[in-house]
Amino acid sequence: MKLHSMWQEYPALQADLSASLQLMEKSLKLKNKEVEQAILSMIHSGGKLLRPAYQLLFSAYGSDKDREKAVALAASIEMLHTASLIHDDIVDHADTRRKLPTIRSEFGNDVAVYAGDYLFVCCFKLMADYASSMKSLQMNSRSMEKILAGELGQMSKRYDLSVTVEDYLENIRGKTAELFALSCFIGAYESGTSLRFANQAREIGEAIGLAFQIMDDVLDYSQDAAALGKPVLEDVRQGVYSLPLLMALKSDRQQLLPLLEKQDAMTDTDTHEVYRIVQESAGIEEAKKLAADYTKKALQAIQKLPETKDETKTYLYQITAQILGRQN
Repeated sequence: MKLHSMWQEYPALQADLSASLQLMEKSLKLKNKEVEQAILSMIHSGGKLLRPAYQLLFSAYGSDKDREKAVALAASIEMLHTASLIHDDIVDHADTRRKLPTIRSEFGNDVAVYAGDYLFVCCFKLMADYASSMKSLQMNSRSMEKILAGELGQMSKRYDLSVTVEDYLENIRGKTAELFALSCFIGAYESGTSLRFANQAREIGEAIGLAFQIMDDVLDYSQDAAALGKPVLEDVRQGVYSLPLLMALKSDRQQLLPLLEKQDAMTDTDTHEVYRIVQESAGIEEAKKLAADYTKKALQAIQKLPETKDETKTYLYQITAQILGRQN
């Protein structure tokens, strides 16, 4: 079972992530085998499995060394993430993800909705079977609510030229950072750490998630579709204004406003012009600076974590520095 190449440097973690994927496969029992295969293809489409990785790493801090439970909870986290991606692709009318056809483009929106819903069910089944505390289930359901709130917040601001950086951060804190935060919290709490430590882990996860999403949005303005594995500038076409564009609006509003006011009537020429203006402005660099601030916050908090008998703390630091300093 092939994982992303980044995990080759971490063989023990690589083995646990492979076990999580295998458990996800076993959990899928749909009568419609075509849709089941579509879900499996997405699960194996080359995602980095970052959220389950953080869950597994933080599980090393507790006294409960139940590997089976840690692997199962990691699988549940990735199922929740995959379900949210399937539903995102429906909302965004996305045809590709990770250079492969989305479930909605291959089978239609109806099937995609059911596929996402089915993965939500699988996620909670694993949680119910393996979580030792009702608090973990409560945190999971509350996280789903926050993720939805972030998505709804983003939707409510579509084509809104008065949207602020604070609005943007509030939305990505829900739609992206919350799942990173949940992963770190569940890993720590379910392994038997104190609630205080689990909350520290949660704060680290949130900072990682914020930096990760900002860098993802930066890449939209610095990579082409082939490199990213998804159409670039789809967000701006749909009236979703991410941080590089919001920063560029501060200095180049007169150039950008006539283009953005066209809303869903924007042409490819218009979006390429937006792309050019943002690239030539300070928007990308300003967004990178904010991502660097959250990265620094996460790395400093990781440095303050207690040492473990293995290299967990070192791995946490290295992986976090690697993914938040990525160029693709």
